[in-house]
Amino acid sequence: NIKTTTNDPAHIAAAQRSDVTQNLYSGTCQQREETCDISLHIAITGESGSGKSTFVNAVRGLRNGDEGAAPTGAVERSKEPIPYFHPDYPNVTLWDLPGVGTMKYPAHKYLELVKFDRFDFFIIVSDTGCRENDVKLAQEIQKMKKKCYFVRSKIDNFMRDERRNEDFSAERSLREMRKNCVQGLRDQGIVSPQVFLVSSFEPNLYDFSLLQQTLDRDLPKNKRDTLLFIMPNINPEIIIKKKKAFQSRIKYWAGLSGTVAAVPVPGLSVAVDIGLMVSVVKSYVTDFSIDKSSLEKLAERTNVQHADLCAVVRSPLAGVEITPELLTRVLTQLACVAAFMTAEESFRWIPVVGLVASAGLSFLVIYKALNSFLDTLADDAQRVFEKALGLN
Repeated sequence: NIKTTTNDPAHIAAAQRSDVTQNLYSGTCQQREETCDISLHIAITGESGSGKSTFVNAVRGLRNGDEGAAPTGAVERSKEPIPYFHPDYPNVTLWDLPGVGTMKYPAHKYLELVKFDRFDFFIIVSDTGCRENDVKLAQEIQKMKKKCYFVRSKIDNFMRDERRNEDFSAERSLREMRKNCVQGLRDQGIVSPQVFLVSSFEPNLYDFSLLQQTLDRDLPKNKRDTLLFIMPNINPEIIIKKKKAFQSRIKYWAGLSGTVAAVPVPGLSVAVDIGLMVSVVKSYVTDFSIDKSSLEKLAERTNVQHADLCAVVRSPLAGVEITPELLTRVLTQLACVAAFMTAEESFRWIPVVGLVASAGLSFLVIYKALNSFLDTLADDAQRVFEKALGLN
């Protein structure tokens, strides 16, 4: 029997693996905080019954009545600013603000009372035209050099009424509605008003996508990805943008893997590579909304059978729990990646030069594997989107 002591090489190697792995994931968490966990505070205000709470829920990917959803109804519930955190991104907060012009929140003191400095931008929601107090608020926001956007809500109801006209034209109805809203705000003194026609129940229609694109353009660069990842997949462009954002980070992860591979600790590189890829692939699946929970919610929301959504998914990583064992099996099916992994372990035993070669091969393993996973999962997200909307 071999007695294991603190001087045992296997024991020492295991301890070194643990230390290096811990340091790696500390760096991984720090990188994620710098890129994904930047705070974003969105202020939503409007009259009671305007669809404000339903809009808050739609941006958070929730339906009215879901657990954690903002309560809806005709009664003004937000007598104080109420924060609603995004269920997947707690760094993103949508604030349901009280109506402007009440005794407690008079228009001339509104911004001061709600502490406007903490908000990145304001969205004023109205299901009619913007009222006098909304206009006053928008003027004050513009004076403070903050961005303000107008959302004309419940457009699905408006369009349903418009369809009763014999000469109905969807394009004309929306064009005239937008023109009237913009002109009405200009007449009341708003400079260059930005108006978006939105249905919170049908975010894939009307101006929800245009609102996202406008916010993406206006936000500081370091906050754009934060906004992007909270947005539901309401159009193919959002899926493409998410994919590009993920692609921009792959070299970082691959470089991290290469650095670890240069550490002369047996078994460290493979263990770290698998753990790193599990973490990254989980974020792919979640942010593309093709995890099990998201697919189930999408099926309920669109009345498309969950089994039908799953049927268009091709990646074995979508809709299931991502584990090291599963990822290892999938990696073995990628011929070039499996070959690089085998070569990496072989080169490690060659003094000096072998570690350099292993570092390069480890970089290639992560780079090729993550790109392959990303391509497949992005394609799955696109197919699920099309299936949910009956486009295929």
